[in-house]
Amino acid sequence: MLVAKLPNQQFQQMVPLLREKGFYEHAKPREISWPEYNLSQVKEISWILKSIKEAVDQSCALDSQGKVGRPLTDAKLLAKAVLLAEYLQSTERVSEGWADVLGPAVGVFEHLDDRVLGEAYGRVEVLHLLRQVFDKSKTSDGILSGDGTGLETSRKQNYENNKKAGGYMTSIVDSREVVQAFDISGKQECQIMFKLIEEAEGESLRLDAGFICRELAKRIDELGMTPYIFPKSNTKLNGSPAWKNMYLELYYDVWQWLKEYHQRSHCESFHSSFKRKNKPIHKLRAACQLGQILARIIIHNQRRQLYYKLLHHN
Repeated sequence: MLVAKLPNQQFQQMVPLLREKGFYEHAKPREISWPEYNLSQVKEISWILKSIKEAVDQSCALDSQGKVGRPLTDAKLLAKAVLLAEYLQSTERVSEGWADVLGPAVGVFEHLDDRVLGEAYGRVEVLHLLRQVFDKSKTSDGILSGDGTGLETSRKQNYENNKKAGGYMTSIVDSREVVQAFDISGKQECQIMFKLIEEAEGESLRLDAGFICRELAKRIDELGMTPYIFPKSNTKLNGSPAWKNMYLELYYDVWQWLKEYHQRSHCESFHSSFKRKNKPIHKLRAACQLGQILARIIIHNQRRQLYYKLLHHN
């Protein structure tokens, strides 16, 4: 039985051309629907505050063991206060005052000291609640993309020149830029992607050449998603059926494959928006950093949900 030889040499010669200038046709800029955008901005405050209250109230708090002395503040109140602080992008001292003014809108009816609020970011009960809120906020359209980015701890930090400074986040988002999964452990992004794909649900997943891995492509396929991983110039087609099919489709239908792959720009757009809209990460402890980033992603997802809800409603 004769087995057709894979076109490895021709494929490797084609890959560098995919990055050349002039290869792609110029696309018309997407028209912005300003009425929908403006309406979402106007309604954002009331929507976000209402969403914070409802999402936390519908979550289940962990049973915590009380301590002798001053009783612990209810975890749901703290979770709401943390989300409010990250939405307003204010420090704990300023958030103490804002919580008195806007607290009732999210269900916080008692005064919270700035030190109590600062410690809330790392409390297990609060993180448990925030994780539940995040899981409920990540509806998916199935068109997924993944990438990694550095997290600034200072506006003076230049990520390209100082990659080890600050943290690192790897995430998966859908084409609406709703975050489906993320990790801030700092582990190598290709390795952590094995964990993230287990948490995300979709029909396809797009990754850049930094995620070149035969086992990863195979696992994505096993989870029922079509992988689109940009190749390197030395990539060979030999491998599992998922690996071969992925690159044979690119080889025989370049434009259609690239059209699908370049929807990965939504992940880059999310990372850009996430860092532009938020101040640098100022928490020092790992648990507190997780709470801060988790709260910011929840707010981001709620903003995206509001925009598309208004868009479809009109």
